[in-house]
Amino acid sequence: MDRILALCTFVGAAVALLFAVITATRVLKFPEGTDKMKKISQSIRSGANAYLKRQYIIVSVFFAVMFVVLLAMAFLGLLTFYVPFAFITGGFFSALSGFVGMKIATAANARTANACREGLNKGLRVAFSAGSVMGFTVVGLGLFDIALWFSLLKFVFGETPETITSAMLTFGMGASSMALFARVGGGIFTKAADVGADLVGKVEAGIPEDDPRNPAVIADNVGDNVGDVAGMGADLYESYVGSVISACALGVVAFGTLNAMAVPMLIAAIGIVCSVLGTFLVRTKENATQKDLLGSLSRGTNFSAILIAIIAFPLVWFLLGEENIGLYVAILSGLVAGVLIGQATEYFTSDSYNPTKKLASKSETGSATIIIGGLGLGMMSTALPIVIIAVCILIAYFAAGDNNGLYGIALAAVGMLSTLGITLATDAYGPVADNAGGIAEMSGLEPEVRHRTDALDALGNTTAATGKGFAIGSAALTALALMASYIDKVKEVFRGIGKTNEEIQEVLKFDITDPTVLVGLFIGACLPFVFAALTMESVGKAAQSVVKEVRRQFHEIAGLMEGNADPDYAKCVSLCTKASLKEMVLPTVVAIVVPVVSGLILGFKGVVGLLGGATVSGFLLAIFMSNSGGAWDNAKKHIEGGNFGGKGSEQHKGAVVGDTVGDPFKDTSGPAINILIKLLSMVSIVFAALVVKYNLAQYLL
Repeated sequence: MDRILALCTFVGAAVALLFAVITATRVLKFPEGTDKMKKISQSIRSGANAYLKRQYIIVSVFFAVMFVVLLAMAFLGLLTFYVPFAFITGGFFSALSGFVGMKIATAANARTANACREGLNKGLRVAFSAGSVMGFTVVGLGLFDIALWFSLLKFVFGETPETITSAMLTFGMGASSMALFARVGGGIFTKAADVGADLVGKVEAGIPEDDPRNPAVIADNVGDNVGDVAGMGADLYESYVGSVISACALGVVAFGTLNAMAVPMLIAAIGIVCSVLGTFLVRTKENATQKDLLGSLSRGTNFSAILIAIIAFPLVWFLLGEENIGLYVAILSGLVAGVLIGQATEYFTSDSYNPTKKLASKSETGSATIIIGGLGLGMMSTALPIVIIAVCILIAYFAAGDNNGLYGIALAAVGMLSTLGITLATDAYGPVADNAGGIAEMSGLEPEVRHRTDALDALGNTTAATGKGFAIGSAALTALALMASYIDKVKEVFRGIGKTNEEIQEVLKFDITDPTVLVGLFIGACLPFVFAALTMESVGKAAQSVVKEVRRQFHEIAGLMEGNADPDYAKCVSLCTKASLKEMVLPTVVAIVVPVVSGLILGFKGVVGLLGGATVSGFLLAIFMSNSGGAWDNAKKHIEGGNFGGKGSEQHKGAVVGDTVGDPFKDTSGPAINILIKLLSMVSIVFAALVVKYNLAQYLL
């Protein structure tokens, strides 16, 4: 059975990676268009490659330091020697996922613009195929990493299921660390460029979006790829592996057999096949409306979700027995919750619905009212996802049974992310369409081409917001599962130092009035706000430098505004690169240091409080920021579609200001918070032995 499980997992990974290669080959066969389109695309590609090269150099230093720290802890008996190496592989595959996604996105942007010259459906197919390459690379590499470590630890080193899951949780820490660097660094880059380009270009100079006279326009397009593609790929890689390995860990605790590990791993493998089938249903008609385009993408994702829902039933029945069929209900609850969160996000962020239309109408009284309205919309939008997640948790817990309840919650997260291949494809295609619109504008293509790319881009804003809601929802479920894994790790440490089961049960009694738990709760609840503040401030600093540079070029380069001279694009790209790489370090270090320091002072109970506080406040803050940003963006596009004065009007300028506020909300701070709440748990698990043995609370309280 063990070898069959490993084989099936490897096969699932191979199917995903093979499909990604075939799809990438098909995308690259499409023509790039005119020489000017090729030149612009090459400039974007060069900027993105240069940024990632410098980012990976800085990140490799961090990983080298952490490897030494973890190795030292292993020599001291606080970890197994597998942990440092698992940490490295997790970070490597997370980075590779983002890199592959960025490479195909920068190759597909001009091809999408050129395809839109022939028709909307062809443009959709090229952009969605590029997104599919990224989506299936993420799940393929994620499942391969899981299968690799499972096979090594089980068949080569002969380890127990407990040791296997402990090591696998560690490569989740590596993946989360890399994802946070990628999300924060890429998010700062893209939003600094976007804010600078919009504020000076659209608002001050009154020139169109993606106008080639704007010095920040290439940096903006580079940012779409390093932030919204490479950053998102690394982000969702860690979400995917985190959900699977946390379920594996809790399954071993609940059942003590590898069959419990098999369920999440096989669901992930089967989900890949279902997602591949779903991609063939994504197509649309010419002159399609936003609802038609959205329906086309929903058709593929819904088909995949229904298929995995059907197949999961016999899988649970066969592996865990008829008496545990309630775990199938847990998986189903996660699938349904994912769909519902997506629909709730779509309702609050798409300009097909009233909330965003009403937000756009607030532009008639200026930028202040549209900002106030967007903040209120984002706050209100948190209620429905909270209800959905709460119901999902209750159903998963009680359907699985009291003894297996936490395992049920972990399986709900796996169910939610089981169709990530196609879900991520619908998300990743958005930046490709956005770049295609910029290339169409800068190349002077027919207005109809820009109209088609704008239609795809507007849909991309909605699917991106939906994808973020999906990732944040799964993060909440995964974080709960990881908290349970942390407590199990603490038990394991106590057993290792000779405590009896009765003594462990006594030590593990929690009281909300315990001062260490209370202090931990406050620190944890505060942490997402501090993290968001650091990332927002970083975007502000970087954007200021871009704004000043764009203004300088407009004033000092003779003939630039008349179109008789070229701007210095490279200067803005360089400014964004330097600023983002400098500013990405502190937020990531804070996420790793705080749970360790808090644990050494407050003990493991303080860490549990910290994880609980961070999960609740982080979930709410992430939903609020992502939905506010998405609504501001689509309100602007609603006005650009000819409503409330249209492009160039005072209402449009007010909406642009709202959109620039929302940019770091939805593309920097908001999506990075879901990584934060999982990374806190991963770090806590890895450093559990250190905290239990050497905390100050045991002497002071």
